[in-house]
Amino acid sequence: MTEYIISKIYKHKIYVKYIIAGGTAAVTDFGLLFFLTDILHIWYIASATLAFIIAFFVSFFLQKFWTFRDNSRNRIYKQMSMYLAVGVANTAVNAGGMYVLVDYFGLWYILAQAVMSVLLAVGSFVIYRFVIFETRTEPLTESIINDDERGPRQP
Repeated sequence: MTEYIISKIYKHKIYVKYIIAGGTAAVTDFGLLFFLTDILHIWYIASATLAFIIAFFVSFFLQKFWTFRDNSRNRIYKQMSMYLAVGVANTAVNAGGMYVLVDYFGLWYILAQAVMSVLLAVGSFVIYRFVIFETRTEPLTESIINDDERGPRQP
């Protein structure tokens, strides 16, 4: 049974890594949200926005270099810009969703943030994997030619 579970985890390791990296960013987000709102008494919308922005940077570096194993440096600024665009959109959606869930539905702000985090995580994974950190495939002949010039491709 243990071998079966380990084989499933290994087979789907990108999702496991995404969840761990996202979990790390979420702990950053929730921790800051709580600290800013309950300890410093900052309005929960401002707290959620600031915490989300800081968690964004934690998430970018973990997702790029660990989850999606994109160690390229030549596209990092373009990727950061696209990731930032997704982050800005997510920040707006997060703040709007928080407002609706807390002020209209009466959810506790921490629970509202959990709901928003799950929704945003699913949508973001698709964008990160297939747009921002997509693995570029090149024709076999070009790969062979380029390997001679620069060495083997890095994973």
